[in-house]
Amino acid sequence: MSLMGVTKMDNWNADLYDNNHAFVSKFGEGLVELLVPQSGETILDLGCGTGDLASVLHHLGVKVIGIDQSENMIEQAKRKYPELQFDVQDALHLPYQEEFDAVFSNAVLHWIKEPSQVLSGIYSSLKPGGRFVAEFGGKGNVQRIIDELMKQLFQIGINDPLQRFPFYYPSIGEYTTLMENTGFRVVFAQHFDRPTMLEGDNGLRNWIEMFCGALFEGVTDDIRHSIITKAEHNLKPILYRDGVWYADYKRIRVIGIKE
Repeated sequence: MSLMGVTKMDNWNADLYDNNHAFVSKFGEGLVELLVPQSGETILDLGCGTGDLASVLHHLGVKVIGIDQSENMIEQAKRKYPELQFDVQDALHLPYQEEFDAVFSNAVLHWIKEPSQVLSGIYSSLKPGGRFVAEFGGKGNVQRIIDELMKQLFQIGINDPLQRFPFYYPSIGEYTTLMENTGFRVVFAQHFDRPTMLEGDNGLRNWIEMFCGALFEGVTDDIRHSIITKAEHNLKPILYRDGVWYADYKRIRVIGIKE
């Protein structure tokens, strides 16, 4: 998982991602079960991050190609799994034509604000009868965290903090309609709560630093630190339980068939 189709800047810290946010790949293993990969299939891992789920697919007998816009992530993936193919690609400009039995995407599509363009590229990449299987943030995802950060930014004089919002969190109706408009037959769709444990005493801070950098563009390090500290204080009664931070995740899972 990495930010694709949004910016050419590569602010992803692959080591921080692997060390403190392993839950991304862990929860993605459940999505692999939904994919039901078959030995001999060719599958595109769209937004592969540092390659963990591509490796899972490889060991199931799949020919997998992992792509991500982040060069940092791809370099890390190649170091970890040198036997696999990983390429730097932008999800908005996929170069494939009817090459894959499935396109698989975990925790990526909420980074891309041009969903129709991405879906069109995915559809073109699939063989007839191929399937698109994805999980990403849905409507209301991390709402408490985002609301708190928006409030803090407004208080320091940023009058349009929502303009900095880097995420696309659609409703299930919105997204499945886009899939159908692209040509997919939607055979599965789910929108569900998944409170997600964040590792360590600095779990919330690390999550904000990892995933919310765009909100702090032009903000000094001292002010960013102050905002995150205030957010920790205000969110602790809500998101800190039994010595552990939790993010208020709400996820969408979909399966579409190319007909």
